[in-house]
Amino acid sequence: MPIARRLLAEFLGTSLLLVAVVGSGIMAASLSRGNDGVALLANAAATAGALYVLITLLGPISGAHFNPMVTLTMRLRGELSTRDAVAYIAVQFPAAVAGVLMAHAMFGLELLQPGTHARTGLPQWTSEVVATFGLLITVLLGARQRPASMPALVASYIFAAYWFTASTSFANPAVTVARAFTQTFAGIRPEDVAGFILAQGIGTLLALPVARLLVPREGLATQA
Repeated sequence: MPIARRLLAEFLGTSLLLVAVVGSGIMAASLSRGNDGVALLANAAATAGALYVLITLLGPISGAHFNPMVTLTMRLRGELSTRDAVAYIAVQFPAAVAGVLMAHAMFGLELLQPGTHARTGLPQWTSEVVATFGLLITVLLGARQRPASMPALVASYIFAAYWFTASTSFANPAVTVARAFTQTFAGIRPEDVAGFILAQGIGTLLALPVARLLVPREGLATQA
């Protein structure tokens, strides 16, 4: 698949993912009348639904990473070249920010608004380690053992992780940076971004050896 086509798929997928995350958060907060549980349920469902569609449609083109940690993992496993990995990541960050701006535009909000939602502290960082670890395990094992089910596996995991993590499962540096540009339900303060990304990196590094132990490379062909 030509690199330009793959990068376009990554840009569209990452951008539309953030449109879903932020847009559904805005709509949910508007309609839930202050009920944060209802708002989170709507936000999680919309995000999971969008992920399922985007991975199904764009996965055959780019692999549907939409996440620098997924791209980094594929590079470390030798499944993506350094050049392509750098290109993917260089596209994912601006695409995520573009998605946030589009969500703001759709709801008539100020386009750029530094986040004000405090998300810091050990429980939040631990949640991001767990959320990212679980996402990478889902991706790595799912791709080898149930490749046809990947859209449903990832969407289901993210839907669940919205609820079982204190951080509501960002699990993605591009998403984290982009959400620092919104003061809506999905936002995060810019000063809290570094802690989240560090925790996501730890979760990624933990997932790699665990995935190798669970499904050794010599057994991948028979497992698939």
